[in-house]
Amino acid sequence: MAEQKKVRLTSGELSQLWIQFMNDSASICLLSYFLNKVEDAEIKPIIEYSLKLSNDHVNKITSIFTEENSAIPHGFKIDEDVELNAPRLFSDSYVLYFIHKMAKIGLTAYSMSLSVAVRSDITSYYKECMTESMDLYEKSKDVLLEKGLYTRSPYISYPKNVGYVKKQGFMLDFIGDKRPLTALEITNLYSNIQRNALGIATLIGFCQVATSKDVTNFITKGIEIAKKHIEECALKLKESNIPAPLTWDSEVTDSTEYTLSEKIIMFYTAALIAMSIGYYGFSVTSSPRVDLERMYNSFISDIQRFAEDGANIMIKNSWLEEPPSSVDRDELARKNYNEK
Repeated sequence: MAEQKKVRLTSGELSQLWIQFMNDSASICLLSYFLNKVEDAEIKPIIEYSLKLSNDHVNKITSIFTEENSAIPHGFKIDEDVELNAPRLFSDSYVLYFIHKMAKIGLTAYSMSLSVAVRSDITSYYKECMTESMDLYEKSKDVLLEKGLYTRSPYISYPKNVGYVKKQGFMLDFIGDKRPLTALEITNLYSNIQRNALGIATLIGFCQVATSKDVTNFITKGIEIAKKHIEECALKLKESNIPAPLTWDSEVTDSTEYTLSEKIIMFYTAALIAMSIGYYGFSVTSSPRVDLERMYNSFISDIQRFAEDGANIMIKNSWLEEPPSSVDRDELARKNYNEK
């Protein structure tokens, strides 16, 4: 154990711990608000468990950074970024679905963190995070199923035999002659619609409680982009006679009172953007049909431009906390020169 303490955190370990601290400190604010508003007795334990995990993670990472003499991020605070007594903004059903999706994303994020962990204590910590996320994912999925709220991806016929691609048309987009969607292409389209539908509901709520013109206009633009992406994905499913999943717009109340700081609103919006780029990137690589590839690439271009607008707003308002970075050697050299 003493030997392990002599080994510093790698840049990979440091970056993942920093990102997780930011995410979990934001989650504490949002989940505390959800817990203060929940009415469903079956959903309340899911929120409590999720909030406990986020608090445990922030405490653990704070302890690690303290031992390493590394600055602890400011992140987000309940007394700064959320009004717990504000009126209800989202339904309990939305909250349950939101937590389920966050647990699913957590599985991906923690697997990435585990893959860059070298120190045994950091490796053990992320193994625990993976187990916790799997548990939260399963718990939230079970309640969604019990309440009839879980939306399964479409069913297709089982293959009767093994075959091999013999024509370029499997990938090329001939006008009026598109092959049927593969199971993975259907999954991607369906998942991207579900994710955007949840994103729209989230942004509608954010837009209602935002106070500045810049943030309101930015979020409104995000809603329009997400709607456009849903329409295009749904059209691809419709071409193969596959129904699109339902949206969550109706799960947002009409409250306009202050609920969340614009700093945390922009943080979550930026997180949705980053998540979208990752999912669309995977969809490009796993969708052989050229028309789907073109569509997803256009989606990525849409949200990259959108992300830049968001970053500018965050920088302008000093909402973008700077992540750990390498030393600027040129700046140190200039400083030394100026002092002389």
